[in-house]
Amino acid sequence: MNFVQPIRDPEVLQDIKDYLESTNYRNFIMFLIGIYTGLRISDILRLRVRDVSGSHISIREKKTGKQKRILISADLKKKLIPYIEGKPPNEYLIKSREGINRPITREMAYKIIRSVGEEFGLTELGCHTLRKTFGYIFYTETTDKDIGLLMDYFNHASSKITLRYIGLEQDTMDMALKRHRA
Repeated sequence: MNFVQPIRDPEVLQDIKDYLESTNYRNFIMFLIGIYTGLRISDILRLRVRDVSGSHISIREKKTGKQKRILISADLKKKLIPYIEGKPPNEYLIKSREGINRPITREMAYKIIRSVGEEFGLTELGCHTLRKTFGYIFYTETTDKDIGLLMDYFNHASSKITLRYIGLEQDTMDMALKRHRA
């Protein structure tokens, strides 16, 4: 299994959002949900229109079986409203073109994210990139750097696991090696 990285550069992240918004709105919504909620791709693909119609997403996580309630940010809501307008409540949010009302497969989601990576010259992208990007942004942009809160959010057993997961352990190692070789 390849180890994937979060998208760390805010400019690249914005470029990817702009690209997806202008090329495929469904894929754009999938990407936004991932980076704004930190949900696993398996949970994103199970979302239906009714799940994002209110102020929160309430979902039982497929992997852990735990109930999770996530605030839908104003930025995400603004992009969701035109996307879900007029769609029936039971329609899958990330709907496949195949079948009547089925979500795209995890494999298709992976292909979409990998093709975005190729478009932007990013090689270490995969489905978990979205979740890791959420964690990276959450940690680096919150003023108190509350790793405990993020650790709980991700259901991780230790802060070390969370720091490694969001790529900060690697960043710290890279900085130390740079200073050592200087």
